[in-house]
Amino acid sequence: MLYYLFNYLDQIDLPGAGMFKYVSFRSGLALILSLFISTTIGRRIIDKLQQLQIGETVRNLGLEGQMSKKGTPTMGGIIIIIAILIPVLLCTRLENIYIILMLITTLWLGAIGFADDYIKVFKKDKEGLHGRFKIVGQVGLGLIVGLVLFMSPDVVIRENVEVRNENIIEEVNFKQNETKSTKTTIPFLKNNNFDYASIVSWAGDYKEPAAWIVFVLVVIFIVTAVSNGANLTDGLDGLAAGSSAIIGVALGILAYMSSHVRFASFLNIMFIPGAEELVIFAAAFIGATIGFLWYNAFPAQVFMGDTGSLTLGGIIAVFAIIIRKELLIPILCGIFLAESISVMLQVAYFKYTKKKYGEGRRIFKMTPLHHHFQKQGNAGIQALLQKPFNVVPESKIVVRFWLIGIILAVITIVTLKMR
Repeated sequence: MLYYLFNYLDQIDLPGAGMFKYVSFRSGLALILSLFISTTIGRRIIDKLQQLQIGETVRNLGLEGQMSKKGTPTMGGIIIIIAILIPVLLCTRLENIYIILMLITTLWLGAIGFADDYIKVFKKDKEGLHGRFKIVGQVGLGLIVGLVLFMSPDVVIRENVEVRNENIIEEVNFKQNETKSTKTTIPFLKNNNFDYASIVSWAGDYKEPAAWIVFVLVVIFIVTAVSNGANLTDGLDGLAAGSSAIIGVALGILAYMSSHVRFASFLNIMFIPGAEELVIFAAAFIGATIGFLWYNAFPAQVFMGDTGSLTLGGIIAVFAIIIRKELLIPILCGIFLAESISVMLQVAYFKYTKKKYGEGRRIFKMTPLHHHFQKQGNAGIQALLQKPFNVVPESKIVVRFWLIGIILAVITIVTLKMR
């Protein structure tokens, strides 16, 4: 909104109004606003949650310091959502199709997460929103995002083309025409491009529509997987918020690079017109998550609940898809991936051993993975992960996971130069 106001003021030659034309200025403003909003309204929302007795219900699972969390206000994801939405509405160009998609994502998954938390807290149902309804909501969002990217005329790219001399890249140019494409960025390949159409090359004349069908299915899978991964990661004070902030920084850098011809040429990635507005959204996302850490860092004064974790995961997934970096998610979101895989392995192995031996055995002491390092004693099978070791303090686990997240974020960007 402020963008349009200052654009008008610039037309009547108001000194300084032209600053709003610059993405860097609006991104900095969005970051400051989101930090200010999350830290100032955070205290008031926490007080309100305490008045309503919206506290976390904790089962005693034998984890270090677990019972001290009982009664801590939850549904704090509301703080993150508000701190994202207000700066984005004020600082971005709201007609931008990518911003529209990000706003829909934030509100859509925020509503699903809120419904889950509401049922847990007010209806006293520990299961919350039934899993099938969550999945339907996530699939629905993925379908919307995929179809909009397919159908909108504003969603176009300019493909990067390598100029080689004796198999050495001398420069990277871009095609003159902006086109709709099913291509995305992938490391280690020529031009860093992968076309979903190559999966359905057998479709002949129907290759292009078949490629878009594959693309939409991939979008649905990624939105569902990443939002659930973020949800599983939200188990220790500051872990999900801090990890998301790190991922947000990397995505913001990639969005800026993708929207700038010179920088896109340097990384040898496709140029995406309009993606510069996403840098402002990333700035608001980073500010909101860091501001939330003011109250969520150990020992937490508030938990984000599903209201926050599902929203953060969905935002990361859709953001990566929009800037055509979704195939980098396994690296960039390695923490989320490890948490999800640990749960799947644990459940699968438990069911297998119960069927084979009559009793279920475990790979990890407890999942998701971060709880493995909190629990005393040995796990079920004799492997490296089950050997006894001292319980790691919660704050140390979180910081170590953050450090791993930073390393993965750097690797994600570096891989684009490795071919």
